[in-house]
Amino acid sequence: MAFGNPQLLFFGLDEYPRGVYTGGMITPKSRIIRRLKIIEGQVRGLQDMTERGVYCIDIITQTSAVKRALSSIEDAIMENHLSTCLVPQIKKGDSGKATKEILEVYRLKK
Repeated sequence: MAFGNPQLLFFGLDEYPRGVYTGGMITPKSRIIRRLKIIEGQVRGLQDMTERGVYCIDIITQTSAVKRALSSIEDAIMENHLSTCLVPQIKKGDSGKATKEILEVYRLKK
């Protein structure tokens, strides 16, 4: 189940207050995109390793690295969501919706 508008997934990830100098800064959104591209390369490497018949334990080691990397991306997105979406919902008095979303993510992470 997706939460909210998928267009707003990264709402706030690369926004800074007006007048704040951000020249050359890497935004959280760009860090996540960079990580995803790295993971994409790792998955392609796994495919190649499998096709070449690389030792099974080496492949499992790499799949574990991919899972950890994806988990760190989930954590970063959740941290952003908590601060940019859920906190404002709670402040507006919509704590029921915020609680429902937190519980849904908890279920997905199990």
